[in-house]
Amino acid sequence: MINSLLGTKQNMTVRFTKQGARVAVTNVMVEPNVVLNIVEGKTVLGVGQRKKIKKTDGMYVKAAGIMPRFIKEIKSEKSENIKSGDKITVSVFEPGDEIKVTGTTKGKGFAGGVKRWGFRGGPKTHGQSDRHRAPGSIGAGTTPGRVYKGKHMAGHMGASQITVTGLEVIDVDSTNNILTVKGAIPGAKNGFLVIEKTGKVKGYTPPPPPNEEKAAEKEEQAEEEAKAAKAEASENQTEVVEQESQPQTESEGGENAG
Repeated sequence: MINSLLGTKQNMTVRFTKQGARVAVTNVMVEPNVVLNIVEGKTVLGVGQRKKIKKTDGMYVKAAGIMPRFIKEIKSEKSENIKSGDKITVSVFEPGDEIKVTGTTKGKGFAGGVKRWGFRGGPKTHGQSDRHRAPGSIGAGTTPGRVYKGKHMAGHMGASQITVTGLEVIDVDSTNNILTVKGAIPGAKNGFLVIEKTGKVKGYTPPPPPNEEKAAEKEEQAEEEAKAAKAEASENQTEVVEQESQPQTESEGGENAG
């Protein structure tokens, strides 16, 4: 069984729950993944299409018919139904699944300590005219007489692989191959992502799609109008019955008197 797929990050938007809460979501394009090779406990998947093909890519072209743009080896359980050349769609996921997404963060270039690590900088008064964003002291004194490894300093920021866990699947659009995930996902637009299912979300009801929200509002409005119409009809019927009963009593009283 394959619980992981390859995709690309799309735009971010919002959804609203039935209670009116605003939820930030990210749309992920998950085109049908092609199975390129199956080994013991692992499956090689490919997605997209590359224009230029190298001679060393003949195995992938033979399996998929095209040269995929992204190729990734993922862990998978042994399954007799899956074979080389099969396509796996986004229908593997469903609303309520808990997933983890791996992507490459946006590259920020060379950044200082304030931007990269959140340093507060130096004082702005008492003659400190050029130390506002300086890192400060980096040494540890005569002993050990060196700078420890891993010291937070200025350097290259971003463009690193990050995995975000505990994300929730809000909606699965099999027609357009769109996976809607609650929260933010690392990377820039059209960035490569690996989506892996880790379980089910407990104690959370995902918001409905926009079309269902509008349909639910229309149904509630129709129910309220129907209730109001029934109440008016019952009131009118009660008034008619009262009006009909009053003349009968008067006529009976007159006959008795005669």
